[in-house]
Amino acid sequence: MGKVKKVKRLKTEQHAGSLAQQIVEHQAVRPSQRTKERKAADEPEESFVDKNLSRKILDQARRQQEELEEEHGVVRKGKKAAGQKTVTLGGPSTAEDDSEEEEDEEERTEDEQYDYQEVEVDEDDEKALALFMSANPPVRRTLADIIMEKITERKTELASQRSDGSLPMPDLDERVVRVYKDVRQILCRYRSGKLPKAFKIIPALANWEQILYITEPETWTAAAMHQATRIFTSNLNVKMAQRFFNLVLLPRVRDDITEFKRLNFHLYMALKKALFKPAAFMKGILLPLCESGTCTLREAIIISSVLAKTSIPVLHSSAAMLKIAEMDYNGANSIFLRVLLDKKYALPFRVVDAMVFHFLRFVTDKRQLPVLWHQCLLTFVQRYKEDLASEQKEAIIDLLRAQTHEQITPEIRRELLNSKCRDEETDEPMAGASSMKGASSLAGASSRTVHFADMD
Repeated sequence: MGKVKKVKRLKTEQHAGSLAQQIVEHQAVRPSQRTKERKAADEPEESFVDKNLSRKILDQARRQQEELEEEHGVVRKGKKAAGQKTVTLGGPSTAEDDSEEEEDEEERTEDEQYDYQEVEVDEDDEKALALFMSANPPVRRTLADIIMEKITERKTELASQRSDGSLPMPDLDERVVRVYKDVRQILCRYRSGKLPKAFKIIPALANWEQILYITEPETWTAAAMHQATRIFTSNLNVKMAQRFFNLVLLPRVRDDITEFKRLNFHLYMALKKALFKPAAFMKGILLPLCESGTCTLREAIIISSVLAKTSIPVLHSSAAMLKIAEMDYNGANSIFLRVLLDKKYALPFRVVDAMVFHFLRFVTDKRQLPVLWHQCLLTFVQRYKEDLASEQKEAIIDLLRAQTHEQITPEIRRELLNSKCRDEETDEPMAGASSMKGASSLAGASSRTVHFADMD
């Protein structure tokens, strides 16, 4: 009996093995829901977004977040570029110093891939623009001129205290001068990485202009100028940032355009960083450039492209347009005005009126106005034709008879004749929807005027 049982057991095992083999081979049994879930958990998920595209999206989001933090004066901790050597002067570095205002490697790589197009300027347009440049332009002043002027005044003041003039002028400590001369050597060959800590504390010093003069900004590399602009824009107030832009950044930008017929990428990014303080940018770069009377067509196109690509508050743009409209005409002024008009602001009526008077000054001008002037007038009429009074429209139409362009003038006339006037709505009876429309327009006019008066 025992042998029979053993044979049966063997037959049962063989049958079970063959059955399991058949199930595996033919998959006769449907897998359970739990088995499906386990397999789905083990298998990697299908990616709907390409890996490279995801990285670019994250990099762009990180850049936007960092620009917002820089604009509001927030500095992230732990921000450190990989593979960079630290150069320090005056003591060992700390983790807090290393994390302050440093670009990381991915942001720099993406900035270097920025599509920067070289500006092509027509020679005929440049010659036409040269006719409107100032014959006696003001002398350009640099930081060195300002510092030497202050030193001379100080020496005169101290010499007047003693008849023999033997009282020496108090000078900087030799160790301080030696440190910042070493900083100058670093900035002369700087390409990427961290800046010396001694340079970062310059904006906090009372005599920051004198210290900056020791580093000789005219010898800095373009990358060093970019990093310096970031630091000074973030740490200086509007008035001091305006001086830095006007005495250091603007001369360097103009010299670079004059020498290479284009603007270095790092200097272009420095101009964009400077616009984080729009009031300082307008007073330190844009308005002095227009007042100089020597702004070339190439310079105007490059700097106006920075304005076009950056968001600027309406009050700062309105004040800049008002000042430019009241200046003596230069062909570059039309380029800047057209870029600001293309931003489609709700301009105060005071600025609109100033723009109208700006164009009406040329009714009796016998010179051949450049195409840029006609294009600026067309842009102004297209954007603000319904903000003009009926008398202003009639005056502009009279202007078109004196200053004509075969292609642009008919477009300007058509825009003026097929639009409403801002004083027509107030003459309508105040009833129904028209009364609401007139009331809203009057409220908008008063608010626009009040806001601009607050800025003044």
